[in-house]
Amino acid sequence: MLKTNKTYIIKLNDEIIGESNLEKADPPMGVVFGEIVDKKVINYAFIKSYCQKNGIEVADDYPKEKLISTRTIEELKVFSPENVEIKGIGNQITGMDSEGFEICIEGVGYPFYEKEFPHHVREYEERFKEK
Repeated sequence: MLKTNKTYIIKLNDEIIGESNLEKADPPMGVVFGEIVDKKVINYAFIKSYCQKNGIEVADDYPKEKLISTRTIEELKVFSPENVEIKGIGNQITGMDSEGFEICIEGVGYPFYEKEFPHHVREYEERFKEK
């Protein structure tokens, strides 16, 4: 697996709530996602409360397990180390208190995707090369 050492800053309403290496991807779909690390406030209660207060649709909610998955959160933004926003058609958070949470950015356009995440594109292309 090809990797990068870039750490992306995650903000909600302009407040830093965590970081991610965006270590996973689906390049043809323009999707990039990864574990939220160095999280300051991310947990089930925080996410559920934010969604309720702001009219954000929740895709899945299992209170007993403290597992939640959101739909797009407009005020959830991800920035590169160079402070460039990674824009897609939607940003979501999924996870549970006991296992952690992931951020997902869907629909990042090309050529930006290829420039920002060349390691993901190369890894995807390598899968289809004849050996």
